[in-house]
Amino acid sequence: MAEDARYLAFGPPGLDMQITVLSANPDDPLAIMLPVDRHLPARLKVAERLWRCLDKGECEPPGILTVQRRARLVETLRALDARMAGATIREIAAALFGSDRIPTGREWKAHDLRSRTKRLVDSGFALMRGGYRDLLRPPKADRDD
Repeated sequence: MAEDARYLAFGPPGLDMQITVLSANPDDPLAIMLPVDRHLPARLKVAERLWRCLDKGECEPPGILTVQRRARLVETLRALDARMAGATIREIAAALFGSDRIPTGREWKAHDLRSRTKRLVDSGFALMRGGYRDLLRPPKADRDD
């Protein structure tokens, strides 16, 4: 590469574009080279965001974690921490959703909050076993796999 080149990175982690600006003239147009792989649709979205940022000044964050995904991740990590500390599913549910919403007796076995809490704990263990890498990937709707 040229000694006077500037190097930039733009995009979400794992799908960021390495940008090399070779020209010292700011009026020269930029060119983008993208690998044609299974991540091309996501890379094209990042390229479009870069274009909007450079051309129109509309710079937006990648938004990989939606508000809902972020809230679920918080619940998942809280559930995992509690389970690792020895809490029961009922205790975790009470802490997450409020003890007044947790039924007593046999109703608990078939209650939706019990199932939801178990799924949160299972998701937490999956994250712990390496699933956290999926947090860096775009949502499935934006992927082609």
